[in-house]
Amino acid sequence: MANRVAVAVGSNLGDRQRHIHFAQQHLARLLDNLQTSTIVETEPVGVAGIQPWFLNAAVVGDTALNIHEFFAALQDIERQAGRERPFPNAARTLDLDLILYGTTILREPQLEIPHPRFRDRRFVLEPLAEIAPDLRDPVTSLTIAELLAQLPPVR
Repeated sequence: MANRVAVAVGSNLGDRQRHIHFAQQHLARLLDNLQTSTIVETEPVGVAGIQPWFLNAAVVGDTALNIHEFFAALQDIERQAGRERPFPNAARTLDLDLILYGTTILREPQLEIPHPRFRDRRFVLEPLAEIAPDLRDPVTSLTIAELLAQLPPVR
């Protein structure tokens, strides 16, 4: 049985555009019914020190992989793109955040689904709303469009 997943894609180190496209190509091999948002440039949020701006996008698709297999595949794609983790929230060649995995609610030390901070992040919700506005957060039962509408206006 396939699960509908949402992944936030970001890059703020190196050839950001190339890293985003690399991720999209690899995710296309993992996901059926793939939908990809446009790529937007955003200011870094919740990172360590001064960092370059991010390119962000979102993808939604269906996977038959279980949640741990899919998460491991995301981490493998990050590694292939040269992702290093010298300290938390360091600049990164590629960041793949698993936002939603079907209706799963999971809290483990290395994996929390839905992503714990996605509801407050415009750079996640705007691209997701572009391609899957009716996708539901299993915790709040709100759609992506409804979550986005709850965010404060951009200054």
